[in-house]
Amino acid sequence: MENALSMKSINKSFGGVPVLIDVDFDVEQGTIHALVGENGAGKSTLMNILGGVLPGDSGEIELFGKTVEFQTPAESQAAGIAFVHQELNVINDLAVYENLFIGHEIKGKLGKLNKAEMIRRSRELFERMNVVIDPTVKVRELQATYKQIIEISKAVLFNSKLIIMDEPTTSLTQTEVDIVFSIMKNLTQNTGVTIIFISHKLNEVVEFCDHCTVLRNGEVVDTFPIKGEDGEPIDQEDIARMMVGRDVLGVNVFKEREMGEVLLSVRDLEVGNHVKGVSFDLRRGEILGITGLLGDGKEELARAIFGDLRATGGAIELKGKPIRPRQPAAARKLGIGMLPSNRKENAIIKDLTVADNMVVTTLNDYVVGLMLRKDKIYATADQYKERLNIKVRELSTLIGHLSGGNQQKVVLAKWLIAKPDIMLLCNPTQGVDVGAKNEIYHIIMELAELGMGIIITTGEIAEAERICDRLLVMYHGHLMGEMPRRDFDEESIMILSTGGKLN
Repeated sequence: MENALSMKSINKSFGGVPVLIDVDFDVEQGTIHALVGENGAGKSTLMNILGGVLPGDSGEIELFGKTVEFQTPAESQAAGIAFVHQELNVINDLAVYENLFIGHEIKGKLGKLNKAEMIRRSRELFERMNVVIDPTVKVRELQATYKQIIEISKAVLFNSKLIIMDEPTTSLTQTEVDIVFSIMKNLTQNTGVTIIFISHKLNEVVEFCDHCTVLRNGEVVDTFPIKGEDGEPIDQEDIARMMVGRDVLGVNVFKEREMGEVLLSVRDLEVGNHVKGVSFDLRRGEILGITGLLGDGKEELARAIFGDLRATGGAIELKGKPIRPRQPAAARKLGIGMLPSNRKENAIIKDLTVADNMVVTTLNDYVVGLMLRKDKIYATADQYKERLNIKVRELSTLIGHLSGGNQQKVVLAKWLIAKPDIMLLCNPTQGVDVGAKNEIYHIIMELAELGMGIIITTGEIAEAERICDRLLVMYHGHLMGEMPRRDFDEESIMILSTGGKLN
């Protein structure tokens, strides 16, 4: 089969530091080709060169047999390349159909926008993709899951020949992941579209992709078909070992601990139509998981505890005293921290440096008189950079220049510096590679051993199995069941998360 893409001897350095070293990357036409590696391995840089976002220092690119060199993203798009980024690029104040057609608006006579035709085509597209989204609603009204689907839909809408998908399933439920990959398989098999799939979810790589290329420290470790000659797929453990250079999936991070007194009590909590009469306790030193499918209410539950959403009923007690935080600043003063699921919109300040993002919630601690002690800020930031193994050369680097996984570590560091009693972690390893996941899990376990109470909301059952002491399962706002670690069972969890009951 002919190659859709051939990148030869690609090199790229930033500030004299090599990021890509003689990278060869070939992708067969009409296939789904996985590109994997740790955060900072060079995946996004390589794709940004292909997408015209960054210039390469040297090397050649052939696209469908023709030598190309893109100076801008527009040139790349004109050649048939679509880039679905990990970070959402939708415009919240525009309607769904306006986001889909932005820059490609359909116009009628006298240049007037043909709104009806754009809405019609949007509905037709969503029906073809088996997705239920109203094209006329404002994007800000949608959950992050649907915002990601809109990003993917843009590439499908304009019949791109090569689609780069950078962590497109990070915020999707398993049902939606299956829908997305069904669409991807249909595109490759029936239309000849080629897809480059960047992901840290190795189960998806093994289940859905045809080939895989592994990058480590800017160099290609290997390229191979997912299925061997015997028809069996490669083990996830083998891919992870190539990515990190050591065994990571087999490492046990969970440690038994003594639980302390009850830190947080939630009784009959109501949050609009999202959370309906949920009650639970969180003890000191406990890691409590909350899981379910899209629309289960776990995110809204965490946000209500943090004061980001208004509780409409029920009660919350912290160390035996009633609380009702009206805003996140009030929750922080009470000793509650939160790592939100949407990092780009709610967690980082992209125009600030790595160091400034780390201390933004504790900034008053670095003020002496009228002066801001930058030396103290950088000393603290350097300490947590080492502790969390954040891959950045200079702490003065803007956080937007970091990989998604390293941004996540910075957000986690921000709250570790604040030292809360209770930590709400929403999808804490979203967009994080397998090696960094283990590092974050070890940190969470260490915090629990020190007596912090931790709530983790996650859509990944495997994550709950690795780290949680107890698991709550929600369905459409209701608490369907609770199970201790010894009873964790994927089938039982799925039954509860789809509204069923256990015998």
